[in-house]
Amino acid sequence: MQPTILLIEDDDSTRFGFVRYFSTEGYQVSEASTLAEAAKAIAARTFKAIILDINLPDGNGIDFIAIARTHQPSIPIIVITGSGDIPLAVEAMRRGADNFLAKPVNNAALAVCLHKTIENSERKQQLLVKKNHGWRDGFYFGETVAMQEVLHLAQTSASNNNPVMITGETGTGKGMLARWIHRQSARAPHEFVGINCSGLKGEMLSRELFGNVRGAYTSANQDRKGLLDSADQGTLYLDEIGDMELATQSQLLKVLEEKSYRRLGDVELLKSNFRLICATHHDMEQLVEEGRFRQDLMYRINLLCITIPPLRERTDDIPALVSYLLHELGSSDAVITKDVMSILMAYSWPGNIRELKNVLERALLLSPRGSALSYPFFTVLESDQHQQKRHHPKTLQEMKEQHIKFALKLFGNDVEKAAKHLSISRSTIYRRLKQIEM
Repeated sequence: MQPTILLIEDDDSTRFGFVRYFSTEGYQVSEASTLAEAAKAIAARTFKAIILDINLPDGNGIDFIAIARTHQPSIPIIVITGSGDIPLAVEAMRRGADNFLAKPVNNAALAVCLHKTIENSERKQQLLVKKNHGWRDGFYFGETVAMQEVLHLAQTSASNNNPVMITGETGTGKGMLARWIHRQSARAPHEFVGINCSGLKGEMLSRELFGNVRGAYTSANQDRKGLLDSADQGTLYLDEIGDMELATQSQLLKVLEEKSYRRLGDVELLKSNFRLICATHHDMEQLVEEGRFRQDLMYRINLLCITIPPLRERTDDIPALVSYLLHELGSSDAVITKDVMSILMAYSWPGNIRELKNVLERALLLSPRGSALSYPFFTVLESDQHQQKRHHPKTLQEMKEQHIKFALKLFGNDVEKAAKHLSISRSTIYRRLKQIEM
């Protein structure tokens, strides 16, 4: 996507030369010859940077700096001034401009200056996001009391090798927190390997964990290492361990007690010095009471428990979290209006952070680059909230149907565009619509 810059210059020939040059350099240039035109432009969209001439027909360009900052507080601004107006350039820097060049301006020199100024601004923004928004090496902790407790426990976990249990609803970031603990620990130079225990059952999960020798089962045509081999000196992450079958639980317990294991079909005893981190969205005590999870294994893996609260219980974190996620999506300059933020704050987020990220990503895809994220792309959350209050939570089928209806409405019932947006075929949309009508 081409970065868009705002060029404010009253001289037609100079402006034409800049536009032609920067267009070939990969920029999209919006032009303004007066302060009034510039004010309209920055009110309508966001820009990557501003190139600003000081002497303009309707006023002093320095006065525009404050206007620009009200719309985009961190936007890079480069001031262009006549050779005799250096004091004005210094005053512009004092008021918030990032750089200045004196006329006559060499296009190549201005391009270098623009690139460096944007780069420095982005670096400052990244540092600001990290400092103010609870971003710590790839995980967003936030500022709420509950998440500060999560941070404290995570730091404690990183300082030792004991097993950790991470609990929380789907989408709260359990896997990301597990990786964060690994990266902060002494085992960081070694492998972090993980598996979702709900995705594989019985012997298939055992094969992944322990590996096998050739001939251990019908399709075993070669020796294969398991995750326990790969996790030696590193971290083994077992996601959704509450879904692990009892037979595999017994095998895992034996490994934890004896610190050794055998590959499937082998007699050789192997050792692996791994650190165990588990995660689940289940109530583990209830699983133990129901006989679906071994109590002795529970004691082994639940030495330290970290519970990540759902997003609906820490709504104060949402504004900063939105900024963090937009940064992660490569759109830290995207504008979130007050009415959109009100919707985000009021929604219950059953899918937690994962759902919030998907909603923002969809809005970014559908919104023109540099424009504010549009209110209509978020109104579906309001209708979802209303439906959840009146009815039971939606099934997966209902959510798919609603998504198709939304895409069709967005593209004016153009099935081809909706199908392309959803990455499905037109026939699939027609089939789903027929099912909805039935």
